[in-house]
Amino acid sequence: MDKKRQLAVLPENYDTYVFDLYGTLVDIRTDEERKEVWQKLALFYGYYGACYEPGELWDRYEALVAGRERALKATLEQEPRYAHEASPEIEITEVFLALFEEKNVTADRALAVHAGQFFRILTTEYVRVYPGTEKMLAHLKALGKRIYLLSNAQRIFTAHEMRVLKIADWFDDIFISSDYRTKKPDIRFFRALTEKHGICGEKTLFVGNDSRTDIAGAAQAGMDTFYVRSNISPENDCGDAADYQVDDFEEWSVVE
Repeated sequence: MDKKRQLAVLPENYDTYVFDLYGTLVDIRTDEERKEVWQKLALFYGYYGACYEPGELWDRYEALVAGRERALKATLEQEPRYAHEASPEIEITEVFLALFEEKNVTADRALAVHAGQFFRILTTEYVRVYPGTEKMLAHLKALGKRIYLLSNAQRIFTAHEMRVLKIADWFDDIFISSDYRTKKPDIRFFRALTEKHGICGEKTLFVGNDSRTDIAGAAQAGMDTFYVRSNISPENDCGDAADYQVDDFEEWSVVE
């Protein structure tokens, strides 16, 4: 097997291809630490009577996220055979709803979703597909391959971003971790996909940009792996454990 590749060209000898999203198909840059984010989000909450100082709102948001993650991890670890790999993924809408409730404001889920989406817009500098992504997916489709997405993400953000980027329709099914309360590399998230669609690991290639969550998780699920070191891969991540590797990834290619 030619492990190292100069171009991001996927081998075509698999029946099924499973993709990570951010850092693999979609390039995104977000920044939650800018003061302007919390100033504007505090103003949004203030419109509905939930009055926060920007710093207070930031602190409460982080505390609520951390608390829910700890609680969910404890729940996941009650299953002994999975305890060592528990990777909790909270549903972030609950946090935005709790921020209203802490100020004794009655809010429904729709308002909490809007608050979360406003937050995402405020924190996003850009979101765009990597060059060649749609051509590569179209090529796989033309070959009759099955294509799935398995992403550590929040549905209230990701489903809409995929629609705006016009890539959602390429996938036979889309798995977003917030729907399952667990995320890669937890084998439970991978099994949600493989059990629903009867996927055979030996005939499946997982494509991702993170050695721990993508490559190690997919390998545990019995899949071959294709690693791309993109601009948002973890620092010093080289993907050595993957079956295929592409360094300095910038775009997808296909063999004409």
